[in-house]
Amino acid sequence: MKILRMLSRNIRDSFKSVFRNFALSLASISCITITLIVVSISIIMSANVNNFATLVEKDVTIVAFLDSNITDEQRTVVDETIKSLKNVESYEFTSKKDITTDMMDSSKTFKNIMENWTDEENPIQDTYQIKVKEIEKINKTAKEIEGIKGVDVVKYGEGMIEQLIVVFDVVRKVCIGMVVALILVTAFLISNTIKITIVARKREIDIMRLVGASNINIKIPFIFEGLFLGALGSIIPIIATAIGYDSLYKHFNGQLFSPFIQLVKPSPFTFNVALILLVIGILVGMFGSWRAVRKHLKI
Repeated sequence: MKILRMLSRNIRDSFKSVFRNFALSLASISCITITLIVVSISIIMSANVNNFATLVEKDVTIVAFLDSNITDEQRTVVDETIKSLKNVESYEFTSKKDITTDMMDSSKTFKNIMENWTDEENPIQDTYQIKVKEIEKINKTAKEIEGIKGVDVVKYGEGMIEQLIVVFDVVRKVCIGMVVALILVTAFLISNTIKITIVARKREIDIMRLVGASNINIKIPFIFEGLFLGALGSIIPIIATAIGYDSLYKHFNGQLFSPFIQLVKPSPFTFNVALILLVIGILVGMFGSWRAVRKHLKI
């Protein structure tokens, strides 16, 4: 009970101290707000770039063209062999008859050319559209499919896909690096801002030491104060993120420039970002206060 009373008193005193030293608190809150807004923008950009890369990777398809004279028994073997491959996530068979029908339905020119074709005259081949689990292994999987008896040609955009994998990997690492760097810069800036605040209250700390307060009793109120400053500083970035991203998503109808580039849906994305910002604000505020008081007390 004694610990709870002490904790309750420290929280109450810390909360009062934020408003008692409002000018200094405002400087810390402003610093936290500005840096968290930048962090929020970086997280949103990073998440959407990663989402775009993931969608592109999921859309990559291996197309296997079967021999024109393949028998039903051979096609069954091909089907079972593709199904047994470890990196195959899903596959779909399309007969040349269905492909021909779709082409004729899509264009009168195709219809005029193809409607009189017999099965023997039809040069179109039966195909398999295959999705892979790991795009990094697509080249190996394509070679395995190409080696199956009854498969004529395998295409998946070789060369370009490998380049895309490298580019997406670099972009992901750069985005993660930017977010981490911004969080570290945020911690540094907020720590220094809170340090200035605590140095300006040197007399208050000296009085606490003179009346016999231990170092831990001096630090705890300032750590809680840092918690409040971090929480207050994250309010505006959280509101701006929730309203701003939702408006952006609706304005562009969930896509950027083309349906190919899909934005991350606001729910639950903005909630997760808001939680991240709140946690960063609180932790950095507490760390900044602890670091500044610790150095001031020379512990």
